[in-house]
Amino acid sequence: MCVIIINQTGKQLSRTTLRTSSKINPHGLGIVWLDTYETTYHKSTDWKKLVTNRPFIAHFRYATKGKVNKANTHPFVCGNNKHELLMHNGTIPGLGTDAVSDSRTLANALGMIPRNTWKKELAKYDSRFVTINTRNRTFQIYNQKLWTKDGSTWYSKDNVIKNNLVAVYGTLKKGNGNYYNYLRNETFIGKGKTTMKYPMIIPGLPYVIDKPGKGHLIDIDLFAVSDTALAQLDMLEGHPRHYKRREITVLVKGRVYKAWLYFGQGQEYKGKQLFSTYKKTYPKFTLKDRTYTYADSKEWTPWWRQEYQEETESVASDTQCFEINYNQETRLCPDCSQATEQDPYSNEWWCHSCQKFETEEVMEQFKL
Repeated sequence: MCVIIINQTGKQLSRTTLRTSSKINPHGLGIVWLDTYETTYHKSTDWKKLVTNRPFIAHFRYATKGKVNKANTHPFVCGNNKHELLMHNGTIPGLGTDAVSDSRTLANALGMIPRNTWKKELAKYDSRFVTINTRNRTFQIYNQKLWTKDGSTWYSKDNVIKNNLVAVYGTLKKGNGNYYNYLRNETFIGKGKTTMKYPMIIPGLPYVIDKPGKGHLIDIDLFAVSDTALAQLDMLEGHPRHYKRREITVLVKGRVYKAWLYFGQGQEYKGKQLFSTYKKTYPKFTLKDRTYTYADSKEWTPWWRQEYQEETESVASDTQCFEINYNQETRLCPDCSQATEQDPYSNEWWCHSCQKFETEEVMEQFKL
């Protein structure tokens, strides 16, 4: 959660990077301008203030503790050290309240201990920190191994740096199931086609075979993704054994891009029907009393309806035993069918089992 960007040279950053930072961290923007060491506070939607040649340190907040307000927007004055400011990316267990963030609490605590002990103290946490001294006009990065440096700019998280272009043609296309799991927070550039023909078969899941000149121009969605997202896609696709990623050219909105595409491995296409596009063939869920209906009208009752007709389900694990009380507002995760809870800030739904958010639009069809 959150991201800190340290642009110490004043080189103008990508609008995509700044827009993404705002989109996924919507709860406040704090800026220390390194030419004057002045601090300003804004809404995250004011990211265009950073489209500038002025050097800065910026913090986009995603609220995990504390109210969404200016008082909980970074940076924070460190107790009585009025010239020392703290920015933090991460969470500190045991600190903070419903009103006051953990970062603000930590900044106050730092002000009560000697300055020369801060490095040792902050090293205890699996978080990224930067302190700024407005009197000496200096700043210090802590836990530097957790940061990412892109050129001369430091990022506390790399999920806002979209340096990789990926062309997708199957379940990762916008609106399909894996899009919500892997690409929802990435940058969608547009729909297009490959510039060369390839054979695509759909024996359930789609496979584009790396045989240029055969088949059809393939319909694709083009995304700019972070290094972390690309690594997650490699795991999903089983690169390089099940699908193998190779760079090709695609045409989107009249412009040619070089982008990664995942080619199916070990698949035979000769004698099979070849396709130019993949359309969702898996069932859509629609609420119909206590039954969900496939798109082909085949009716079925979900396992959690078959097995749990009572209002309360007791769930046991190796470490805990707890109860889930199903009511009219309960939403089930579409992937694991476990109960989710709503984030009061973003109104998205968090699945503790899958460790991911789902949108209100996606979750509405899974409301009990």
